[in-house]
This record gives sequence, C-alpha cells and structure tokens, in this order.
Amino acid sequence: MDKKSRNFLTTYLNNASPTGFETSGQQIWLDYMKPFIDTHLVDTYGTVVGVINPDAEHRVVIEAHADEISWFVNYISDDGYIYVRRNGGSDHMIAPSKRVNIHTDKGIVKGVFGWPAIHVRNAENEEKPSLKNIFVDIGCSKKEEVEKMGVHVGSVMTFEDELMELNDRFFVGRALDNRIGGFMIAEVARKLHQKKHKLPFGLYIVNAVQEEIGLRGAQMIAERIKPDVAIVTDVCHETTSPAYKKIEHGLQKAGEGPVLTYGPAVQNNLLRKIIDVATKNKIPFQRAAASRMTGTDTDAFAYSNSGVASALISLPLKYMHTTVEMAHKEDVNHVIELIYKFLVEHDPKTDFRYMR
Repeated sequence: MDKKSRNFLTTYLNNASPTGFETSGQQIWLDYMKPFIDTHLVDTYGTVVGVINPDAEHRVVIEAHADEISWFVNYISDDGYIYVRRNGGSDHMIAPSKRVNIHTDKGIVKGVFGWPAIHVRNAENEEKPSLKNIFVDIGCSKKEEVEKMGVHVGSVMTFEDELMELNDRFFVGRALDNRIGGFMIAEVARKLHQKKHKLPFGLYIVNAVQEEIGLRGAQMIAERIKPDVAIVTDVCHETTSPAYKKIEHGLQKAGEGPVLTYGPAVQNNLLRKIIDVATKNKIPFQRAAASRMTGTDTDAFAYSNSGVASALISLPLKYMHTTVEMAHKEDVNHVIELIYKFLVEHDPKTDFRYMR
C-alpha cells in the first residue's frame, strides 16, 4: 500500500455512507478510481461502476458494497430527546454512551446515546438497552430546539468512531463492513493499471449501495450489467474471539487468509478455479459453508438475469456491526492478490456450466 492508497483508505473509511445516503462516499471512491478505468456508470440509487474494456462481449464483475449500518430519527419527544429506529442491522446493545453524527441539510449535528448512571439502576432487575429505551441527546430541552437545528424524523445518524490501527496488524473502526471491500476492489483496479495488464474481457468494478437492507443495489446493477461472472467480496465473522460457537459458526481466523464459501449460490466450477488460483500462487485461504443463502450480494448476482456464475471471497472480521470492527492487514492484502491473480488468469472462453 503506497501513501496515496493509505490516504484513500483513511478518508474513505472515515466518511459516513449510511444505507440510502451513500453519495459522499461513492464520490470519494470514484475520484480514486478514475485514473485506473476507461469509463464509469452510476445508477439511479447511487451504485457506482468503474469499467475497463467497456466494449468487450464477456463481462466480469468484482463487487463490494458501499453502505454502512446507521440509525433513523423516529420520534422527538416534547423535552427534546430523540428516539431511533434501525437503518440496517444496527446494534442497540452497543449504543449507550456512543457519540453520533446526525446528518442534516444544515450540516452535522453532534449527539450522544445517553444512559442512566449505574447508581440509579436496579442491579437485581436491570433494564437492558433496546429500541424501546435507547435515546439520543443533542443538548436540547424542547422539540422545537431540535427541529431548529435541522433534525427531523427521517434524519440519519452514524456513530462517530474513526479508523485506527491495532498492534500494527489490524485495521479497526466502524464500517469496515464493507467499505474495506470497496478499498480492496479499488486496489485490484490500481494494480491492473500499474502492471499494464490488457484484459481480454470487460471488467466491471462495482461498488453497490443498499446491501445492508436486502442486497438491493446489487440486484439493480446486476440487471443492468448482465455479467457472465461475478466475484463478490464482503466480510465474514472471525470466530476465534470469545462468545463465538465454532460448531455453529465455523472456524475463520484473522491472519489466515481470505474465506471461500461453499453454498448453493456459489458456482462450484468458478469456486474451484479460484481455489486453483490461490493454490498455484501460494495465497492462503480458508473455507466456510453457507446454508441456503450467503447473505451477501453474491446471492443477488447469482440469481439475476438467467443465472450468473458467482463466487464469494470474504474477509474475516472481528466484532461485526460494532464501532471496533477489526480486519487483519495480511488478509486484506491476500484478498486483493487473489482477485487480481484470478482476473489475470481468467480465460473469457471458460464455460462454467456443470454439463454441456
């Protein structure tokens, strides 16, 4: 990672891109991508696609999603307290004492998720945080004050936490799920450009919106691109930290390489090709199994159009959907390298069908 890449990573991850409001992050991503692509397209809801060889008949997608979990203002009390509802899979258990940025037409309004002091709580029957009792305080005593600051029902808010490094091994912050994926596919494009590779197919580098509420951005853009192959990168649970049940969640360990998923939406011949590429290039990888659906944009691409050969390359992530999501730097590098090597070796004449 050179200095420019590192600056992009920091700027991109620290920027807020809540589901449905991803525009500022998408602009950062596109500005970084422009030197590495031939053209780009943007759809109605904000998915951005960098394209290399746009006139080629065979189309390959590499994809990540751009949105992060957040909160909506749902109700403002007469005495100025704000109650919320989820925008994606936001965690009510971690909210108390967190700082938030409320995004308004007048700019950022600062707030905090308040919580009663330990001294006044009943230790024997302590009330737990829930959507019924967590609230945001922006320093107002009346509803009218809140609204005067530009905050209204439907305003979106994100946690304030930003990117840091831990023990020189981990990236830590909010929204690594999945803007770290956007970073990785951008680095693949940069690497192809710097190595001057001339791909014999069209490459569509997709940064999709609205994954956190149902894979919606991928669903829309898959119908527009109509790819032949789709490789999706997202995060998966790193399961070595306490409280994870390996019998239930499998074993995925940070620092041991990308996780390759088996499941109905994953096209097996494409998966075998990715495994062959990893083995040949000595790129470490791990395996996981998905029941029915992967829960990622892989599903949207796989079942789009008349069926698209799709695969999932996941980054092990600790503490998903918190403000301290953790990804190992070597895993990030290996995901980039695996996707890059696959693209360099991919033959557009490959027929992934199981039978002919």
